[in-house]
Amino acid sequence: MKRILLPAGGALLATGLLAAGLASTAQADDKIADADLAKTAAQAAEVLDFWTKSDNAALKKAVAFNPDALEVEKISSGGGYSADTKPGSTAPIGEEKKSTAKVQNVNLPKTIGKVFFEYRDGSLYWCSGTSIQSQYRNLVATAGHCVYDIAGNDEVVSRWVFVPGYYQGKAPWGVYVGKQAFTHYDFDVYEDFDRDYAFVTVYDGIGGTLNKPKQVSKADYDKYQGEKFTKDYSITEAEYKKCKDLNGGETPDCWAKSADLEDLAGPDTPGAEKVLKEVSKEQYDAAPTGDKNGAKAEGATTIDYVTEAQYKAYSGPGYRKIDDKGNFTITHYYLKYWVKKSSEVKYFRTEFFIVVHEVKSVGRLGDNVGGQGFAWNQPTGKYVRTFGYPFGPHLDGNKPFTGVTPKWCYGKTAKNVLRIPSKKVEEQISFKCTVTAGYDGAPWLYKYSNSKRLGYVNGVTSLIADTDSNKRYDTITSPYFDGETAAIYKAASASWSGKLIP
Repeated sequence: MKRILLPAGGALLATGLLAAGLASTAQADDKIADADLAKTAAQAAEVLDFWTKSDNAALKKAVAFNPDALEVEKISSGGGYSADTKPGSTAPIGEEKKSTAKVQNVNLPKTIGKVFFEYRDGSLYWCSGTSIQSQYRNLVATAGHCVYDIAGNDEVVSRWVFVPGYYQGKAPWGVYVGKQAFTHYDFDVYEDFDRDYAFVTVYDGIGGTLNKPKQVSKADYDKYQGEKFTKDYSITEAEYKKCKDLNGGETPDCWAKSADLEDLAGPDTPGAEKVLKEVSKEQYDAAPTGDKNGAKAEGATTIDYVTEAQYKAYSGPGYRKIDDKGNFTITHYYLKYWVKKSSEVKYFRTEFFIVVHEVKSVGRLGDNVGGQGFAWNQPTGKYVRTFGYPFGPHLDGNKPFTGVTPKWCYGKTAKNVLRIPSKKVEEQISFKCTVTAGYDGAPWLYKYSNSKRLGYVNGVTSLIADTDSNKRYDTITSPYFDGETAAIYKAASASWSGKLIP
């Protein structure tokens, strides 16, 4: 078993949370590193809001994690692997009813999904992952590089969430915010990809209706401090006059505007119409108190909450601002003018909406989707089945996967270990699978039952390699799960996370 020498006096992030009965793996305690992702409920709420606001815009924007640092060359095969302790396993949870029918198709496990996170440069990424059995049914297994920053700054990534069954912006089983991450000290500090795995505890899931538009009055719209927007509808002059009559004169719900303000008039001019024109913030601020024929100081403002892409693309007179909550906003300013009836006037009705979150706790991850078992020190050369979300291109530019639906591979792991010097890899296991980036973190399930949709996590996809130099990825690798991996898993599986909503 490879060891990396630690610096004398180096601080170790030992958790001390090992479950009883792991005497055989006790020597690995000093290799456990843990880190907070969202330590408090307030931090977790911010993470949830970030990913789900504007109709899950951030989830939809994320792309498969595929940094150049994960491109590997000079791969060689070594001898067989020697286990460091006796083999062991922990049974899965959430076992589905066993079918007696002979199943030909592969049944996808409910436990798999995507992990989303924000990288140090603000980019949004996703990897694959799975719910795994734990004491509090709150644990996710994935690759270490999908949790820990591989830029060498010894930090975890930001805003980490797990969405089981994710599909095109939908979260059928809820969104689970990561609370605490566990990995091997050698990966956290030295980026040793022989330890490229992580176990993450998550808060109870949040479901329900996120970002639900609710129509309100103009007064309630103005008072509301959260996300809000307006919708304008074209109406006839007759409808406009009826709206004014019903509301006793001018009303914010119905209004008129004119593109032609050359024909200004006074309020006493027969047939004169008061209209709104959008102006810049500077023009609005500089507007006089008003005179008989010109702009009035009285006006109106509206705030639109938009996506980042809409914010960057906007080129109108509105004032762009990122508020203190990180929302992208565009404030529109209007001034009122009197124009002659001969001007071309258009009439509108405005509806006012606020965005509310009618959410609820959907409970623990393992209770909702089950959890795969865990196995360590198992022999190589055995069949495994993997499930993940490939998306990235092959080295030749071909892009056969959409990343929308999960794919699977099935085969025997190689008996000999892989050696990849550039990633400090001396003993990863591998098998043939033609997937691409996005499959990172995908679970390798040993003894997978197609009828129960459950097995034992015996690896996670770490690196994706082209071993025959034809510019097509053909092999995936995983750290070998040994006694030290078991100790880290046991520490994570005994850690409580809790609820965001009582």
